[in-house]
Amino acid sequence: MENKSNNHSITAKYYSLKDIEEIIESRPQLSMSAEVISKIVKGHEFVITKSKEGQHIYGVNTGFGSLCETRILDSEMELLQYNHVISHAVGVGPIVPERLSRLTMFIKLLTFRWGSTGISMDVVNRFLDFWNNDIIPTIPQKGSVGASGDLAPLAHMGLPLIGLGSVYQNGEIVKTDKAFAELGWKPLRLKPKEGLAITNGIQYINANAVDSLLEIGDFVRSADVIASMSAQAFSTSKTFYDPLYHTTSYHPERTVVAKNFVKLMEGSNHFDLDTCNKSKQDPYSFRCIPQVHGAVRQAYNYACDIVEKEVNSVSDNPLFFPEEDEILFGGALHGESTALTLDFLAIALSELVYVSERRTYQLLSGQRGLPDFLVAKFGLNSGLMIAQYTSAALVNENKVMATPASIDTIPTCQLQEDHVSMGATSAYKLKTIRDNANFVFAIELLHAAQAIDFNKELTLSPKTQQIFDEFRKHVDFLDVDRVISDDIEKARAFLRSHRRQWIDDMEIQ
Repeated sequence: MENKSNNHSITAKYYSLKDIEEIIESRPQLSMSAEVISKIVKGHEFVITKSKEGQHIYGVNTGFGSLCETRILDSEMELLQYNHVISHAVGVGPIVPERLSRLTMFIKLLTFRWGSTGISMDVVNRFLDFWNNDIIPTIPQKGSVGASGDLAPLAHMGLPLIGLGSVYQNGEIVKTDKAFAELGWKPLRLKPKEGLAITNGIQYINANAVDSLLEIGDFVRSADVIASMSAQAFSTSKTFYDPLYHTTSYHPERTVVAKNFVKLMEGSNHFDLDTCNKSKQDPYSFRCIPQVHGAVRQAYNYACDIVEKEVNSVSDNPLFFPEEDEILFGGALHGESTALTLDFLAIALSELVYVSERRTYQLLSGQRGLPDFLVAKFGLNSGLMIAQYTSAALVNENKVMATPASIDTIPTCQLQEDHVSMGATSAYKLKTIRDNANFVFAIELLHAAQAIDFNKELTLSPKTQQIFDEFRKHVDFLDVDRVISDDIEKARAFLRSHRRQWIDDMEIQ
């Protein structure tokens, strides 16, 4: 990011995921650059001019969807926009976290900056006021089919503009009119096209995608760290991450994983132990870590490219081009690119989680000198036996959730909108997989630490020894049976609070 202060001016630049992450984390005071303001003003004036000329313009002086041939009186054009927002606010389910609503609003501002939606600076400034005063519209999770935009979620985001709905204020959900009264704000009157400009577009799906990618980026790197601890505890060979082996591959992501392992394993004696498999043929969940983790990285990198392009593109319809004196109608409201990407990510993350569970199983299986279920007096004690059941249950749920939503479509609006992306379903399926991933990785870490304690001849690498020592400050060695769910939760919290530090301090790629 060029701007490191507490202020950020939205420009016409291309925003990377890193840029967006910094903005969503630091929450600077937002404004629009002079160039962007000029584009927005010209775009809005163009819409007003054209609407006064009597031209038939969808969403300005017509009904919506299959009602596009119904002409609206000039005197009713503002009422049309008001009715559009309130009638489309049909979301159901839990209210999404404030962070996700904030992301949605920011990505909507990135669409507005082009000046192609017809929005006015009055609406843009009110969204900026929302952001800068921590008044964040609430959005129900479900209701979007991912084409014609995220109509329901974005309508809920638009309700506070006209004084309706609810908002996050100081971390609590309050009615919009209450928040407005405290701030001395009045509801806006939406002008021609503005209601449609608010609800049209896939900013809600894209916000979910960004939110997922920011966490999955941590997963794909920290998974190497956890797996390196499991590999040492299991006394694996070192040939599977030997750089020479990976000179035969044209997949750079595999090489990155192997290089991470070289770095993480340096100083360990895991491959010299008597318990090491002398044939070098470790189970696939260890031996194929570069191939599996590398493939997930490929999916992640692909997804980052697609989602970055989506959040920087205009998503609305119709689009206005004042310089060319053109109003063009098309499909820039369809979420297929993001929906397919989210489904691909769901499959990839499910695989990363599944191979983690497989390593957990191997550590429990009584091989390589480790006791059954990683407890000394097994039989009387069950040890970590049932923790693996939890991983198995979560992996099973992930497999169900990895079934693509985008392969389905349910026609809407009298077949005017006969193919939709279902990207919002893809989004919250992936969120479930992310939540499960945190537990499954934590359970692997729990088992790796327990196995390390039993592998008396093992010398950990200095990097992983540091992690192990810190982990043991939070979760004790299991000598006899106790309530393991407490340990799992401690391991999950430890992982979430430390993984970014590992990535940065150890320069994990």
